Amino acid sequence: MPRGVITLATDFGLRDPWVGTMKGVILSVTRDVHLVDLTHEIAPHDVLEGALALETAVPFFPEGTIHLAVVDPGVGGARRALVVAWGECCFVGPDNGLFTPFLLAPGWRAFELTAAEYRRPEVSRTFHGRDVFAPAAAYLALGVFPERFGAEVTDPVVLPWPAPRAVPGGLAGEVVHVDRFGNLITSIPAGDVEAAAAVVVGGRELPLVGAYAEIGRGAAAGLVGSSRRLEIAVREGSAAAALGIGRGAPVEVRTRSSSTKK
Repeated sequence: MPRGVITLATDFGLRDPWVGTMKGVILSVTRDVHLVDLTHEIAPHDVLEGALALETAVPFFPEGTIHLAVVDPGVGGARRALVVAWGECCFVGPDNGLFTPFLLAPGWRAFELTAAEYRRPEVSRTFHGRDVFAPAAAYLALGVFPERFGAEVTDPVVLPWPAPRAVPGGLAGEVVHVDRFGNLITSIPAGDVEAAAAVVVGGRELPLVGAYAEIGRGAAAGLVGSSRRLEIAVREGSAAAALGIGRGAPVEVRTRSSSTKK
């Protein structure tokens, strides 16, 4: 039975052979692994979207999982290649902010991927996913300790992380992601929605509900989604299309005392 789990998250899509090639490199080092495709549909070059995807999915994987993530517009340049040990799991990928949600938490250690014995003999300047990151993930699965890969890194890149701010009568945030259903995922976490009565987005005040089934067909409402963030949804439709807004749009939650029905 395979002993390890390696997830793969990229912006490569599935039309080209790049994801399969990375898997081939991993399996050339060890076949004793489960390979899990987390997603390969991150928008091209969108590091923030990749970081949000990892934030949503990582807590649901077993201890010891290795998360291989490649959204790497700076490949071949000065950016470092990293392994990040966080809790009982590891992350492998570019040092460009992709691992921000975990670097903001305590207890991480990061190391630069420089040891030649843990990469392919020839390293392309355009495909580090194949030549640097995939072999590193495979060797981690074999039990190589993170500190064996290179020097410790104490200053990995951290993205400005979207968070809500207090405003009169509630909290203000923004749309940080639009999922494939057109739901608007916001920067406002679930805990900040508990005392709210309504959400304002695109100039409209919408009710807050507990589930998609509580929204009238074609109507819009706010709810806490499975990512544990406030999201705006349209029942059997696209909130992004119906409201005409996307990432970066302002969102506000209003407390029960300040909300007025419209």
